[in-house]
Amino acid sequence: MTTRGVLYVHSAPRALCPHVEWAVAGVLGVRVSLDWIRQPAAPGTWRSEFSWKGQAGTASKLASALRGWQLLRFEVTSEPCPTAEGERYSCTPDLGIFHAVTGIHGDIMIPEDRLRAALARSQHGETDLEAEIAKLLGKPWDDELEPFRYAGEGAPVRWLHQVV
Repeated sequence: MTTRGVLYVHSAPRALCPHVEWAVAGVLGVRVSLDWIRQPAAPGTWRSEFSWKGQAGTASKLASALRGWQLLRFEVTSEPCPTAEGERYSCTPDLGIFHAVTGIHGDIMIPEDRLRAALARSQHGETDLEAEIAKLLGKPWDDELEPFRYAGEGAPVRWLHQVV
């Protein structure tokens, strides 16, 4: 079963850009040439967006191929399909990788065992429940990536594939 998704490279040093293309091409099995534009949020870095189509699970393969590269900030999304939920991966050099399952409207779906664990940690005084829920929703990643999500003037326009 195929799905669609988008890879957002929010910032990458120029020297890393061809390596990102090679990694994406290795996952998708086709030649990939990304359109790179300067990232004003981090001078000296570049950004790109790439719409992809592939088997369910492709988003996780893309995230795995790119994770751990210093100075690379990215997100990978995939739409739900009949055999799989949607996904979102976010990665920053400081925070590492975040994964969330998303529903048909893009909402993050948190499994009940993760909610129970967060509640138990907060009840034992190990952490604050609000902070735990923020982590489950990916808020620290969103906070760090937000300035990079807007490329400014000249940014490509993303057309929606489906209206809900």
